[in-house]
Amino acid sequence: MFQIERMRKLQDALVTIGAGAMYVRHTTNIAWLCGFSGVFDEEQAHAMLVPATGDVAWLHTDSRYSTALEREANGTPIQVDAEVKRFAAWAHDQAEKQGLLGSAPLAIEDGIRLAEYRTLQDAFGSAETLMETDGLIVGLRAVKNAHEVRLMEATQAVTDAAFQHIVGFMRPGMTEREVQLELDWFMLQHGADGLAFPTIVASGPNGASPHAVVSERRLQPGDSVVMDFGARWQGYCSDMTRTVFVGAPVGSIADAWAALRRANETVEAELKPGMTGKEAHELALSVLEEAGFGGLMGHGLGHGVGLDIHEEPTLSPRNDKPLVPGNVVTVEPGIYIPDAFGMRLEDFGVITEDGFRPFTQSTHEMVVI
Repeated sequence: MFQIERMRKLQDALVTIGAGAMYVRHTTNIAWLCGFSGVFDEEQAHAMLVPATGDVAWLHTDSRYSTALEREANGTPIQVDAEVKRFAAWAHDQAEKQGLLGSAPLAIEDGIRLAEYRTLQDAFGSAETLMETDGLIVGLRAVKNAHEVRLMEATQAVTDAAFQHIVGFMRPGMTEREVQLELDWFMLQHGADGLAFPTIVASGPNGASPHAVVSERRLQPGDSVVMDFGARWQGYCSDMTRTVFVGAPVGSIADAWAALRRANETVEAELKPGMTGKEAHELALSVLEEAGFGGLMGHGLGHGVGLDIHEEPTLSPRNDKPLVPGNVVTVEPGIYIPDAFGMRLEDFGVITEDGFRPFTQSTHEMVVI
């Protein structure tokens, strides 16, 4: 069972740092620990207490979720409690009941709100009983198992199919909004439980903004059109970007596309365990600079993907940690020239023992509509 495997990983980490248990409040971290699908939403309506040793963990929720969670928890090491009580008071009482008080501090997540931290201090008596952690569970989530990889491959298959569909649908004169709605509808109609994030469709000069907001601008001859989109299935995300062209590009746009493709494929060929996120980012920049497009990518090269669309590890100047097998990352170099055009080419896939295996199967060839 995934619950046991993940709980043991967290317990090993808790023993290493000297904590007696961990109080978990981030819903995605709880969803990962539980391994349940189709139960949690984005509301931070749950708390979990995981002891450093033992075979049981406790999940506090409310009546809106309790029936579904009790059904999912049947036969797992997770016990569900829907008692009407503040999370901090529940955590203290459960820790006391299980004999976890006094022997070792309670680990807490670094993302807990200050107000909740104060209630924990009040419930447990002093700050000394609480141990702050830094990305503890997020770090464990960064290494995916075979099951998680299969789920993301399946999610990406829906996304690849959406791209194949949309390039046959797009026509000059359509608005960005029309393209976005068709992409979203296709993914939802072909197996996606939801969208991984709001779809980006950015044409012409709008493409120079990496996170452009979809507008009513109409596709025009000479445009490059950036489409960044992803599905969500069984809780897991996909993420891809493709840039297509309204008419065959010429001049600087054609040169930029050739450089962008080379940057993407150079990095993907070199990605492997031991390379750092910073090294991958700098490799992409060096390819773009050599082609005459230096200084035109202001964002990191990539990021982790999983239950959240942005996870660890990142491929960016801020990450000097070596990549390891099981990391799932995006590779998305971009070129952005304000008031002119933008483009990005993004795949995502898994770091293997000897390289990088993309989940994305859509072509890198130039697509002209």
